[in-house]
Amino acid sequence: MHAKTHSEVGSLAPSSPDRNRPAYYVQSPSHDGEKTTASVTSTPILSSPVGSPRHSRESSTSAPLKPGSCSRKVSSGSERRDDGFTNWEFDLMEDEEDGEPPDQLPPPCFFFAFFVVVFLLFSLILWGLSKHQKPNITMQSIKFERFTVQAGSDSSGVSTDMISLNSTLNFKYRNTATFFGVHVSSTPVSLSYSQLNIAFGVLQEFYKKRKQEKNVSVVVSGDNIPMYGNGASLTTPTGMSEFPVTLKLEVSVGSRAHVLGKLVKQRFYNKVECFLDFAITKIDLPISLNNCTYHRS
Repeated sequence: MHAKTHSEVGSLAPSSPDRNRPAYYVQSPSHDGEKTTASVTSTPILSSPVGSPRHSRESSTSAPLKPGSCSRKVSSGSERRDDGFTNWEFDLMEDEEDGEPPDQLPPPCFFFAFFVVVFLLFSLILWGLSKHQKPNITMQSIKFERFTVQAGSDSSGVSTDMISLNSTLNFKYRNTATFFGVHVSSTPVSLSYSQLNIAFGVLQEFYKKRKQEKNVSVVVSGDNIPMYGNGASLTTPTGMSEFPVTLKLEVSVGSRAHVLGKLVKQRFYNKVECFLDFAITKIDLPISLNNCTYHRS
């Protein structure tokens, strides 16, 4: 017998059942020296580490699959699998099978969100359009049926001149909107002389449809209003003065519009200031209101 060389030892190694996977062996030399034949201990070593993630994935995917499920054979890189899916497509399918929600919204949620966005945009457009369709007021005339100044006393007993008057104010209200009606709220009307309010009126609430107008009449009156010295310029020893006196008329009108039900609403304010000259000779005659200032908001 002669000592076996390393090549002969390798030829004695048993062949692996899996011819596609090479096996490796570790040779342990004998301690008997050259006289004895070297003993060979063959220990197979797997081609890939057992604890590696790839080995774990191959072990987990080697389990039997349910009918109709995707194949779980994993290939390296981005090469195409036997079932037609690439690795990243297969991983995405696994995430969906694990119960992770997809990034895209379901169709019902998508349509609901789209409807909400469209509705908000439509409401914003209506609000912007309605903001510029403000109601319009045109002052016409005022007629005094009674205007008297006489001596009297106030509620505390102080002697002073007392003024009483009765008048009717006429003006035109027009809704300029093309697609909504307006509710005109109850607002006060005042008439003053020398910064003293001598008569009041109330505009009653009404409703006007789109592109409609209304002739409004408001009774403006005052009864025994104390003048506290301001009435001296209105009277003469024989009665009322024939000289004209300047009166100030103030009208404030508030309007509200339901553009899209109660979801889209709009409010408007019209304020008018007029100055007029009154004389005793103008009783029962309409006085034109030409000297007026209009404010709209």
